[in-house]
Amino acid sequence: MHIPDGFLDGKTMCATGVLAAGGLSLAVRQLRRQLPRRRVPLMGLAAAFVFAAQMLNFPIAGGTSGHLLGAVLIAVLLGPGAAVLVLATVLIVQCLVFADGGLLALGANVFNMGIVGGVGGYAIYRCVQRLARGPRGVIMGAAFAAWCSATMAAILAAGELAISGTAPWAIVFPAMVNVHLLIGLGEAAVTVLVIVAIQRTRPELIDPSAPASGPLSNRQIAGYGLLISLGLALFVSPFACAWPDGLEKVAAALGFSHRAAIGPAPMANYRLLWIRSAPLGTAIAGAVGTLIVFILAFVVARVVTPKAATESR
Repeated sequence: MHIPDGFLDGKTMCATGVLAAGGLSLAVRQLRRQLPRRRVPLMGLAAAFVFAAQMLNFPIAGGTSGHLLGAVLIAVLLGPGAAVLVLATVLIVQCLVFADGGLLALGANVFNMGIVGGVGGYAIYRCVQRLARGPRGVIMGAAFAAWCSATMAAILAAGELAISGTAPWAIVFPAMVNVHLLIGLGEAAVTVLVIVAIQRTRPELIDPSAPASGPLSNRQIAGYGLLISLGLALFVSPFACAWPDGLEKVAAALGFSHRAAIGPAPMANYRLLWIRSAPLGTAIAGAVGTLIVFILAFVVARVVTPKAATESR
């Protein structure tokens, strides 16, 4: 669902850019108040995992693929502010380094996937959790919120395309929503699998009041998690589904895919000329990107989180 340059007009890009900047500012303020410093390494892990997982496109109906958004998963584990910052970090690296998503459309992508997907999805998760408490409520809330996050982001993208005059609302809305309703099922499934695994191994990562269930520190967990993320990027991503994702499929079907413009990026030519044609190139690029987002998210979280940050989420 990464919107490239050329799909949105100037006023839409400016408006979403302002909204994204405001959302990021609020997310940083929340992290300063609520993110415990001992959880800073998990921010790097979250960014690395989301980046690697977004490379693993899975097939859905009609020759279309989807990939993990990850906003609700991060929000459940670290809070909505962390989800916004993690998704922004991932999207910035994807845009600037790999030309995945437009530079001018970066604000729209951060707003749709990071802010609405993370904060909106977390609000839905909390509502469901109030109705169904305990570990089961966490799973039910995360599944429904993850499905909703993909759908909400798709609705916003459809609205932005319609406002920009790229495609009529009456056509682009059902096209985007229908395909992302299915992608949302994959989003929910992956989110639940990860959360169930964490509940059974390290429940304190979801519920900070739970006693530690193992000897590993957060820093050690982040280190092992980074290795797993690198493994996904190196050994699994070359076999990801090559079908177009939801937005690419809709753009081709509605006849506006030719408007996509690939902006300048340090590795754009590398990505286009080699990565798309060589599994080894995909693996190397994925590993490089995973390391970059891990370091960037860790450093940003460490800078914005004061040493005396409160230990409550």
